[in-house]
Amino acid sequence: MKRIVSFAARTQWSGILAAVILGGTALSFAAPAFLTEFNWFVMLRSICVSLLVAFSQMVMLAVGQMNLSVGALGGLVAIIVGGLMEAWGWPTIPAVLAALVVGGAAGLMNGWLTVRTGINGFIVTLATASAFSGINLGITKAVPFYNLPASFVAFGNGRFGLFPSLLIVPLVVTVLLAVFFSRTVQGRYLLAVGGNSHAAELSGVSAGRAILVAHVLSGVLAAAAGVLAVAQLGSAQPTIGADWLVISFAAPIIGGASLLGGSISIVGTLIAVLLVGLIQNAMVLLAVDPYWVTFLLGGLILIAVWINRFRAVRVGED
Repeated sequence: MKRIVSFAARTQWSGILAAVILGGTALSFAAPAFLTEFNWFVMLRSICVSLLVAFSQMVMLAVGQMNLSVGALGGLVAIIVGGLMEAWGWPTIPAVLAALVVGGAAGLMNGWLTVRTGINGFIVTLATASAFSGINLGITKAVPFYNLPASFVAFGNGRFGLFPSLLIVPLVVTVLLAVFFSRTVQGRYLLAVGGNSHAAELSGVSAGRAILVAHVLSGVLAAAAGVLAVAQLGSAQPTIGADWLVISFAAPIIGGASLLGGSISIVGTLIAVLLVGLIQNAMVLLAVDPYWVTFLLGGLILIAVWINRFRAVRVGED
């Protein structure tokens, strides 16, 4: 028991894991439908896109930067993959690969502008977000693409019992990111630059290159989220990504990522996304106005930021 308590005290995400367990237990009594196979399928399916969106922002927080174009880029990629498959008749795999390339290229542009101009990434991505949204609406005229390959749509709706087929992608990405940040030199460089860019430069680490890599990764992950959103909806909607910004910050921050950079938690982000999905599911089952979810997310972000600040002050005192 003492070991369990000690582990929980040292682990940043232990609190939100407890919240998920307690919340799930309470909801199972308050709404028996919560434990049904279909409900779990719906809930797990709803977090697939959110997890990739959260990871897209998390890699930016790792280097102490922010990407405000996550949603706009995801929306642009969504209509690109839909357009390639419907208007141009591309097969699913080439269209998806092209969409990921577009996401990486857009991330590269964000990183290049940030590094070359010296302008804060917050401003750069705010500007590119507007540009991506403009291109999105210019291409589609706000008209969705509906005629997508049946196999692509089937993947978005498929499941193995209570587990959606879509869940395969974010789980694979979770493992790859864990390996990247814990086992690769470049992943360590990103965290080093986020922790102290000046010290990293003195150690021979290129801060500019680390920021560039983070932006490219963020762009690819946002693109992957856009592709999954199209598969989930069964159509390429121009509005995809419009509501991603809040969850992109909420999950990593609640999960333990530092706004100053250098500290992230992949497991914490995963559990935070699950917590948000649980809250959204509870709102539906208990017939509560879903707009309260946004209010709760804002409160959770404020609490998480306060906890991060409190920890930083305690570390400084020690």
